[in-house]
Amino acid sequence: MHSGPAVRRIAAILVAVGLFTFSAAPLRAQDDPSFATLNALMAANPAAALAEIEAALRAVAAQQPPDLRVIHDLNRLQADVLIALNRPSEAAALLEQLAQFTARYRDRLGIDPVPIWRAAAAQYEAAGELQAALRVQGAVVQDLRDAGLGGAVVADTLTRMADLAGRTGDAQLALTLTAQAAAALKPYVADGSTRGTGEGFSRVEVFYATDRARTGESYPADFYGYDRGPLDYGTLEVTVPDGHVPGAIEAPSIWRLEFGPSAAKHITLRSIEPLAKDAFFTLMQDRMASRDRKEAFVFIHGYNVTFDAAAKRAAQLTHDMNYSGVPVLYSWPSRGSTVGYIADTAVVQLSARRLTLFLDDLVARSGATTINIVAHSMGNRALTEALELMALRRGQTDAMPPPFDQIIFAAPDVDAGLFSEMLPTIRPLARRLTLYASENDWALATSRKLHGDAPRAGQGGAETLALPEIDSVDMSELGEDMLAHGYFATDSSALVDLVALFWQNLPPARRCGLQPMQEKNGRSVWHYARETCPDNALLAVIATLQQEGSSSPAEARKVMARIVPDIAMARSVEPYVMRMLTP
Repeated sequence: MHSGPAVRRIAAILVAVGLFTFSAAPLRAQDDPSFATLNALMAANPAAALAEIEAALRAVAAQQPPDLRVIHDLNRLQADVLIALNRPSEAAALLEQLAQFTARYRDRLGIDPVPIWRAAAAQYEAAGELQAALRVQGAVVQDLRDAGLGGAVVADTLTRMADLAGRTGDAQLALTLTAQAAAALKPYVADGSTRGTGEGFSRVEVFYATDRARTGESYPADFYGYDRGPLDYGTLEVTVPDGHVPGAIEAPSIWRLEFGPSAAKHITLRSIEPLAKDAFFTLMQDRMASRDRKEAFVFIHGYNVTFDAAAKRAAQLTHDMNYSGVPVLYSWPSRGSTVGYIADTAVVQLSARRLTLFLDDLVARSGATTINIVAHSMGNRALTEALELMALRRGQTDAMPPPFDQIIFAAPDVDAGLFSEMLPTIRPLARRLTLYASENDWALATSRKLHGDAPRAGQGGAETLALPEIDSVDMSELGEDMLAHGYFATDSSALVDLVALFWQNLPPARRCGLQPMQEKNGRSVWHYARETCPDNALLAVIATLQQEGSSSPAEARKVMARIVPDIAMARSVEPYVMRMLTP
């Protein structure tokens, strides 16, 4: 394996990061708005980008602790630059080291290393280093088998290895690998259930629409990339371990001596099945017909999110809310990188045009009588524009039945002034609009700098928007969620708030943990007070009441007695449940 400067540097960083205890320190590298322009510089002047990336890496490595995600993204960008400069051997060696780094810290990064292994193999092959390409593809097979994946995904990799072995002159190994590929081709059928499989994990089926282009790869985490494509439809399956902690996205941890994914321990994207548009909506109608509540929940992810990460987040939300409706993911072509902000802003506007037509179809063809929407971060740029276009196209007024029940704008990376101007047009589309904001959101603070100090709609604290069309909730007390940038999804109390909204369309005053913070323009801004709700017990009670259609205090008490055996806990939950049930 090559040992150029880039490879020696990342190896040194690997050693260095192991010496630190990780904490929720602010990401100082992203305080400089120029950080977000590195990707654009790479496209304009690759040679100049190399020097800038090296400088950024030195700055990040000097932090205590250094930020792993920024290290990953800078090195991936550097590999892309080396590829652009037609230096495949160097790019391959760097990508192989990066894949090892990603696998080692998979739980902290939330990134699947398999696409990086494959990129390394492709570059080794381009450089004519077939033995190295074969070695790296072997690491891919091991990771896939650790995850319990089989079928075409493993067979495809083994077939590639057989071809490489044949080209190196090792005919016997080529025959062995071809036989293994044939043996791996066993049909796999998802049962569509979401609970109690007895396998150590639950399966969550998520419908999806995306305008990401397909990569041509069969591996689920690498099936869709970040290039633009036509609107694609399908279903996916994510497994959630039985020991899952609400709000978390479990991944292997080196500190627990876990080096590969396991469905019984980690959230994994197991399969993707693309469908034609008509088949997509026919299947969705079939799923609706089998449910007592004809309800759908649409999740639109934000900046710095891959398709794989978005799928896991949608499934995690569905599982943790014990959601009985049909979950739907809309994934736009984010680059999934901290240095991809400028690129993401360029594609999200086009996605709004496709999202608005998809929402029209969802209302008309899903079979759902209730549709809720949650958009996060930059995904709100697509959603707000899509909703405005939809309202104008329909001529929607307050006198007309709204097509949606709840619309939640979580940490919207949208100009605050523009957001305020759009809301009167959007308002008639839903029973209730809710804004989740935070003054501790680094991504919004960086976005504000990049937009000439223009306030963002998702910023909280003293700048929380107070508008007549929307309920504004300052979630600042949940703190900063680092690069996951998803406090609304990774705190179980916020999940309780979502479930309460989906269940009863409750105003803030009747929801758990929300307290009036201040009055602005005659409107209350609400503050979420952490640790005021018995999170998990309350979540379980509300979800059960929703599934069973129970809405009276007497029915609620029976449910609490059945599913909250601890008397003290039941007593702590009861006042919140009664307040939700009593106008």
